[in-house]
Amino acid sequence: MRHEYLAALHASASAVADTGWTAQFLTVRDSDALVAACPLYLKEHSYGEYVFDWAWADAYQRHGLAYYPKLLGAVPFTPVPGARLLARDAAGRALLLKAIETIAREARLSSAHLLFLDEADRRAARDAGWMTRGAVQFHWCNREPEPYADFADFLSSLQRDKRKKIQQERRKVRDAGITLSARRGKQIGAREWDFFYRCYTRTYRAHHSTPYLRRDFFARMAATMPEHWLLFVAERGSTPLGVSLIGIDAEHGNAYGRYWGAVEHVDCLHFEACYYAPLEWCIAQRFRRFEGGAQGEHKMARGLAPVATASAHWLAHPQFAAAIGDFLAREGKAVEGYIDELNERLPFKAASSA
Repeated sequence: MRHEYLAALHASASAVADTGWTAQFLTVRDSDALVAACPLYLKEHSYGEYVFDWAWADAYQRHGLAYYPKLLGAVPFTPVPGARLLARDAAGRALLLKAIETIAREARLSSAHLLFLDEADRRAARDAGWMTRGAVQFHWCNREPEPYADFADFLSSLQRDKRKKIQQERRKVRDAGITLSARRGKQIGAREWDFFYRCYTRTYRAHHSTPYLRRDFFARMAATMPEHWLLFVAERGSTPLGVSLIGIDAEHGNAYGRYWGAVEHVDCLHFEACYYAPLEWCIAQRFRRFEGGAQGEHKMARGLAPVATASAHWLAHPQFAAAIGDFLAREGKAVEGYIDELNERLPFKAASSA
């Protein structure tokens, strides 16, 4: 939600009208004082959101109604939970929600959506009559009150089969002659950013998709927010083979797995670059949390645990609002059951999860 981050998305032409993201930022002022704000976009599609409403759009189309454009409050391409309604108190959040509804009604939009909300925003949306929706991500949390001493200490908290598998996967990378090094902030030079972007685009091509972010976005991040980036570079000798990019918030001790890619397939390198090396770094730096990004039940075997996320939705059409509300109630129970089931399969020893 930093201005520099959002501005880079726009200035680099990564999130602009031509890519289906028309900025409609909302601010509330009392004379010259900024009281509240919310990043809003008119969206012509549902790409880059990570909260999936394609079925809703389908249903609208089958009934001859337009679902797009819709109004979206989110950080483009960034499934990181946090505040979306930037206000000093509950009254300010309620004011923003009312204004968002007014904008959507006056523009005759189908709906308004707020994604990856923190608890205060979720409560405010629910109190305002919005429908809330739950989903699941997988996060690693450092041990409390005594943080893990090192990666071996973390491994010792896992069940034996999970611990052995991680050791085996790390050994495969070492046996392939691969070493990983961490570069933080200004240590990431233009050459490293270029190589990262090459890997990033290869990952999208491998999935028959198109990258959302332009190279210029990362150049702007290097210029305006270098302290918030950590790059792991995998090398054989002096030849780089792969990378993973991690967002970091040192003030709060949080790290965010973002992107990865490689120019050569190395067995288990993905796990090393995206999980083990970042977790080892987080433990050494006494970070509190590592968020593994959207989806991925396989992350549990690497020591990440299920965490509920929340979004909020307002629909103008009364019948569709009622139908989707019924769907969300049933989906919500299923998500709660899914999280309960996942928690029964946590990879930690019984003493560590008690």
